[in-house]
Amino acid sequence: MTDAAELRRRTQEFLSAYPPAGTDRLDFLRARFDAGLAWVHFPEGLGGLGAPRSLQAVVDAGLEAAGAPDNDPRRIGIGLGMAAPTILQYGTEEQKRRFLKPLWTGEEVWCQLFSEPGAGSDLAALGTRAVREGEEWVVDGQKVWTSSAHLARWAILIARTDPDVPKHRGITYFVCDMTDPGVEVRPLRQITGEAEFNEVFLTGVRIPDAHRLGEVGDGWRVAQTTLNNERVAIGGMRLPREGGMIGPVAKTWRERPELRTHDLHQRLLRLWVEAEVARLTGERLRQQLVAGQPGPEGAGMKLAFARLNQEISGLEVELRGEEGLLYDDWTMRRPELVDFTGRDAGYRYLRSKGNSIEGGTSEVLLNIVAERVLGLPAEPRTDKDVAWKDLAR
Repeated sequence: MTDAAELRRRTQEFLSAYPPAGTDRLDFLRARFDAGLAWVHFPEGLGGLGAPRSLQAVVDAGLEAAGAPDNDPRRIGIGLGMAAPTILQYGTEEQKRRFLKPLWTGEEVWCQLFSEPGAGSDLAALGTRAVREGEEWVVDGQKVWTSSAHLARWAILIARTDPDVPKHRGITYFVCDMTDPGVEVRPLRQITGEAEFNEVFLTGVRIPDAHRLGEVGDGWRVAQTTLNNERVAIGGMRLPREGGMIGPVAKTWRERPELRTHDLHQRLLRLWVEAEVARLTGERLRQQLVAGQPGPEGAGMKLAFARLNQEISGLEVELRGEEGLLYDDWTMRRPELVDFTGRDAGYRYLRSKGNSIEGGTSEVLLNIVAERVLGLPAEPRTDKDVAWKDLAR
């Protein structure tokens, strides 16, 4: 069994063969994947060595110390955090070998085609249709709030393949080619002035059956793997102490004593403690992942992430007073990634409003925590056994 000492040895041998200073970045990343040092817990040949997930930190520390390039994980976060674990669990061997390597190296960006204008919080009510024609599926519909659709080569997509059964049972999961001529991406401008999100129109998009993940009609179960991993990716990211939103506020407090008041001090202390508790809880959650797939606990982490970001950014604006309302760039931009800490306080305040919507609304996540973590009675669901085609819309 691969242990920490073995991984250190492998990492050093890899660095000797591919010295970062003298190796092209993409060549280095491709070679790292082939050496099994991308995701050490993935199977051999798919970027890993079948080692415990916890040992990834050993590899990352050795590569970072040597100045090795990374794969820009924030830019390809949807692929890494959502598409990859779903493909690993439900994909065929051919699908795994086709998609995982360029996904990890960042050569192919991914997006998520789940939410729709009429099916956001109630995702299972989605209406995008996929109709089978021989060995292909023809897809028509509209998706919304799609991060990175303007950059993506591939998308994970759920569509309705059987309208005659209840909504959760007639869904199938696909990999969609974003270069198909029937895919149209339009920007959605946000309150920040940016357009990191998109609406996507699908008109006669043809998806080969070979790009289906899981069984026909089993897409909701497959999607749960994606959603559970998404919540962990958003709410459970690894941060140092005072990482994330709390860092800029604490820095301002230390450097600007003239802004301090007793009331703000008490609020800052409370939020600092809560941020640290959330950070340590995230560490514990990642340790639990070593034993298997993420569960509903990720919903709790994502809830805390959204609430803390909104409260901390509000405190920061109040602390800075009039200057906290300033915002450096209102121009229409199409960013490759969201940078919370590298922008003005006004930007952080506005952008954090979306945290309680993206990746699952806080209201839905509260239900998940209540029912699946605390074991409370489920809310009444009158549409549970009604065919999708008969639902009021």
